[in-house]
Amino acid sequence: MKVVVTGGAGYIGSHTIIDIVESTNWEIVSIDSYINSTPDTYRRIKEVTGKEIEHYKVDLCDKNALKNVFNEIGAIAGVIHFAALKAVGDSVENPLLYYQNNITGLLNILECCANYNIPNLIFSSSCSIYGNVDVLPVDETTPLAKSESPYAATKAIGEEILKDFSKVSNTNLIALRYFNPVGAHSSGLIGENPINKPSNLFPVITQTAVGIIEEMQVFGADYKTRDGSCIRDYIHVSDIANAHILALKYAVEQGKLENLEFYNLGSGNGVSVLEAISTFEDLSNIKLNYKLSARRPGDVESIYSNSKKAKSQLDWETKFALTDMMSSAWNWQQQLEKEKNEQS
Repeated sequence: MKVVVTGGAGYIGSHTIIDIVESTNWEIVSIDSYINSTPDTYRRIKEVTGKEIEHYKVDLCDKNALKNVFNEIGAIAGVIHFAALKAVGDSVENPLLYYQNNITGLLNILECCANYNIPNLIFSSSCSIYGNVDVLPVDETTPLAKSESPYAATKAIGEEILKDFSKVSNTNLIALRYFNPVGAHSSGLIGENPINKPSNLFPVITQTAVGIIEEMQVFGADYKTRDGSCIRDYIHVSDIANAHILALKYAVEQGKLENLEFYNLGSGNGVSVLEAISTFEDLSNIKLNYKLSARRPGDVESIYSNSKKAKSQLDWETKFALTDMMSSAWNWQQQLEKEKNEQS
């Protein structure tokens, strides 16, 4: 069974490839433009798994280049579509870039699914599509509020595109709504390492701890939460990765899904930014240099998940606690520092 992973050199894509190698006999082909990743990721995957990953450098917005790759690959059982720009703050500053990249890339992938009779597609969606909601936790039936950022809007629009496509397509479509993926692989050899300045909390914390970031900012201390900072549902990246395998297996086993299916992927626990910082400080015995700043445009106040549907239909559940997530992220940052020192 041949599976195409778009954005395979990225954070969640690379962890999913590792899980696929370690738990299935699927053949993997990765496609990535390296806009916020590096082909060195495949070396790290091989270091963890011992397997070389076939990969192509392609911008999904280049339809002709994408079609050439699909022609070369041959019969494909499924596509796991990760490739997208994902930084909330950056999307507020560069909205056209996010709409162009995320929407055009999805449209081109779906056109390939239609043209090459690909039976299954798993789409990376996001909890950001729920916006600021009145009732928590959210489940798949929670009405979507106004998108707070262009990034969130691209995911909400993406789901609308999938809904319309599902009515005229033979491709099984599943959208996985991630909450906040964090942490790193248990080997300590691969994790989140964005080329651009990190916007996600965990790499900001660990980079502050080693001095790459001189002073981190906590955006917003006046939210209506228990300590004034934003609340998020953090989930280990390896738990997220495993959900993609289960979702693709489910789609294959079902034969033909009647409609586009949505699944929340979260732990169900809301953790504030200040609580995450405190957890890291207790774990590492390092006092972080941070300051309380104004709210950041695009941020939702509080969000966490009810993921019962994924448990009942996909047999998926989280395995890692917050301390596991934080310690694995810290191990990964220390590995990067070790490699940097060895090279200097």
